[in-house]
Amino acid sequence: MSQMRNMSRCLRRFTFDRFLTAAVLLAAVGAVAPFFAAVGFGQAPKLGEQAPPFSLLDLDGQRVTLAGELTHGPVVLVLLRGWPGYQCPFCTRQFADFLGHASAFEAAGARVVWVYPGPSDSVQQHAREFLASRALPSTFRVTTDPDYVFTNAYGLRWDAPQETAYPATFVIDRGATVRFAQISIGHDGRALATDVLKALEKLPQ
Repeated sequence: MSQMRNMSRCLRRFTFDRFLTAAVLLAAVGAVAPFFAAVGFGQAPKLGEQAPPFSLLDLDGQRVTLAGELTHGPVVLVLLRGWPGYQCPFCTRQFADFLGHASAFEAAGARVVWVYPGPSDSVQQHAREFLASRALPSTFRVTTDPDYVFTNAYGLRWDAPQETAYPATFVIDRGATVRFAQISIGHDGRALATDVLKALEKLPQ
């Protein structure tokens, strides 16, 4: 009988310990969740969803916001890899592709906003090197994302050695709704200018 009582006490204690552990874990999750919300860890916007607002600086120190750009027309938002230790050749190729279609983007009334992410102490320098003194069309803006604040807010941080961000291209209509989205899980797989222009053609006038 004594053995039965001891076993019963052990079982109750084991059940209580498991309950207490689960409660502590749930409390920890509850405490951590507001932290991630506060520092701006988000999810990449999907088709039909509202694009998260952003506020970035271009290479001339001018403020670029989603709301401000949408007053001129739809926005093509392109997140580059930035500086993973070198200038990404796929980013360079995509940038050249879009530059080659600059007049078509202007005719579509679109603003093209490029985001170059990286550590705050060097992102400006590397972004200027990426631009390589090329003249920008009036509808193109090259911005920087110091310390990946924008990248995290859009849920596109590629947090691995020698990685920075998942390259992505969005078309956002004047109501801030995402109408085209292409996110690469590798270095290549970029949206082509012709595909983005087709998406712009489908937007309601």
